[in-house]
Amino acid sequence: MKSVFKIIFLVIILNLLSCSSREQEVSTPITTTPNPDDFIRGADMSYLPLIESEGTIFKKNGVSENALTTLKNAGCNTIRIRIWKNPADNHSGLAEVKALALRVKQAGMKVWLTVHYSDTWADPGSQTTPSDWTSLSFINLKTAVSNYTTLIMTEIQPDIIQIGNEINTGFLWPQGHLINNESQCLQLIAAASSAIRSQSTTTKIMIHYAGIGSGATWFFNKMSSINYDYIGLSYYPVWHGKILTDVSASVNSLGQTHNKKVVIAETAYPFTLGYNDYTNNIMGLANQLVPTYPATNQGQKEFLLAIKNLVKQNSRGLGFCYWGAEWIAFRGPTATNGSSWENQALWDFNNNALPVMDAFSQN
Repeated sequence: MKSVFKIIFLVIILNLLSCSSREQEVSTPITTTPNPDDFIRGADMSYLPLIESEGTIFKKNGVSENALTTLKNAGCNTIRIRIWKNPADNHSGLAEVKALALRVKQAGMKVWLTVHYSDTWADPGSQTTPSDWTSLSFINLKTAVSNYTTLIMTEIQPDIIQIGNEINTGFLWPQGHLINNESQCLQLIAAASSAIRSQSTTTKIMIHYAGIGSGATWFFNKMSSINYDYIGLSYYPVWHGKILTDVSASVNSLGQTHNKKVVIAETAYPFTLGYNDYTNNIMGLANQLVPTYPATNQGQKEFLLAIKNLVKQNSRGLGFCYWGAEWIAFRGPTATNGSSWENQALWDFNNNALPVMDAFSQN
């Protein structure tokens, strides 16, 4: 009889222990909320070395302050930098970009490189092959892309790297044209991706399309064979429509379809329709604006907050980057080769940081 009671007692104890363990397991929730600093709050500052070299002083509340310091203190955590292969004046070349990237790292921010694979601007309307690659066979062009990408990775070690800039119809034209030479285009992108992966297990690879909607859907379907991490989209109301819910829909659709995180890789908005030099501005008309957001200090800030929030509230959204952040009218009020973007910069016509800086906060 005693042995029977012992067995019953042991069974009761084991059941109690099992229930206690399950209760503890249930009462300890598992959270998947990312670290707030994983959300990219970026600014493209590619012109900074050039602007600083011509004596321009950036300010905060009327007092001189390093532009990177201002951004860091505002909550910016990532600086985007373009790189050209053999630029005519050496600005945005490897040496300058490496030095700026080092400053960014020392300031405690991440480095995001936009490799244009060109000697100059690359965008949907122009993807000019570097001059020293124009006579290469396709096989040798692939090798050149791989070697150049490896060099960039070795020299700079970025946190994020874009294979091309706004490559809506490919890059390295004509051999890498996505419509005319789709197979070759994908092979060139794959060569760059393989070079990045061989140098780093942590650097994130972005593929960047200018726009939203059906064009972006078509493009990223083409990219299905590429090894990459982030979808990057440019969104400017003047070119890509004025309905912000369309942006949110694209972030969600693309992210779900391709199982990727999505970043608004470029966006900007004016704080005025005026100008501060004689260089023609991209935006200067009221009909170019989103009606909800006037071209005022507050309107610019509210626009960027709206972009941040629509990305942040989407499970596939990973962040945003403000383009032309630093591109003030740095050559004086009568310059015709100054800035076409000074009314969309993050500093005003007196070089003072604007209220839009608040949009970089973690909140």
